[in-house]
Amino acid sequence: MSQKNKLVEVSQLFFKLGSISFGGPAAHIAMMEDEVVTKRKWMTHEHFLDLIGATNLIPGPNSTEMTMHCGHERAGWKGLIVAGASFVFPAVLITMVFAWLYQQYGQLPEVEPFIYGIKPAVIAIILGAVFKLGKKALKNVELGILGALTLIACLLGVHEIVALFACGLLGLLLYFIKRPAKTLNSFTPLLLLSTLSTTAFLKIFWTFLKVGALLYGSGYVLFAFLDAELVNTGLLTRQQLIDAVAVGQFTPGPVLSTATFIGWQLHGFWGAIAATVGIFLPSFIFVAILNPLIPKMRKSKIISAFLDAVNVAAVAVIVAVCVEMGKDSLTDWRTIVIAIASLIMVFGFKKVNSAFIVIGGAGLGYLLQFIG
Repeated sequence: MSQKNKLVEVSQLFFKLGSISFGGPAAHIAMMEDEVVTKRKWMTHEHFLDLIGATNLIPGPNSTEMTMHCGHERAGWKGLIVAGASFVFPAVLITMVFAWLYQQYGQLPEVEPFIYGIKPAVIAIILGAVFKLGKKALKNVELGILGALTLIACLLGVHEIVALFACGLLGLLLYFIKRPAKTLNSFTPLLLLSTLSTTAFLKIFWTFLKVGALLYGSGYVLFAFLDAELVNTGLLTRQQLIDAVAVGQFTPGPVLSTATFIGWQLHGFWGAIAATVGIFLPSFIFVAILNPLIPKMRKSKIISAFLDAVNVAAVAVIVAVCVEMGKDSLTDWRTIVIAIASLIMVFGFKKVNSAFIVIGGAGLGYLLQFIG
């Protein structure tokens, strides 16, 4: 296949995923795994796991960075850019519409009836991915124990990044106990950012660039960052921030589309563009630096031991997210029915596209609300 055709393929796939991927990073990655590994075989499960593990160790939105990694694997650095932009574009466009409506009418449209059935369907999709990735990550009993400890730590409230690093370090410790230590080559990608600005556009860009370069873990941590940057400085009200985060949650694609909504409230269309480019730009840079290093890291036995532990920890973190989503989403018999039906589709009909499961969950949720 020619480079041009590969780029078209990458664009079409991630535009589709960006349009239907509800449920947060764990769900997005589950859908990606189905499309990129199982169906298209762009890479092995093992390499996909390496990319997840590495992505969890750098700042930025994990699922968006995974699209960039996948695009790079298929079509080089151009694929990286096309994949990331295609995945983000639907969420940004939808968020801009909501931002305009919010600015005009001062409130958000009622979308809960359409989201009701999506959440339990997404949980089933995540469990399907966890099952496949878990089989590859659990290479030995020790890794299984590390994964279980990571899961328990996450469920007890330990931050996911702390849990991932701790698991990786424990994996290294086990490696050194089993084998004598030799040499270790370290990779330290550095990003130096500096700019001075006076216009509203550049101020918004700089604010969100800082957040994008420092944001670790889930996109939901964004709330705390923006509260300090915007609410405490009087640029945004806390209610506006809450509404912005809500938009990021109920639109498909990355939750960081919240930035688009906020940028619009601050400075209209160009404010939305500045905020969107600012918050996602560091991810493109980090992934471009990291992606070529991953195969080299895997060749080192020491770093490989660290990656193996981080990979099993990443699966444990996804399971923890799934548990928390289940507690929030499986609230009555209707959502339980949708979850069971979705699980049957995920494990019983493995060739069914995850998009149809999401759409089916939404439709079933809407219909079941009319049953007493």
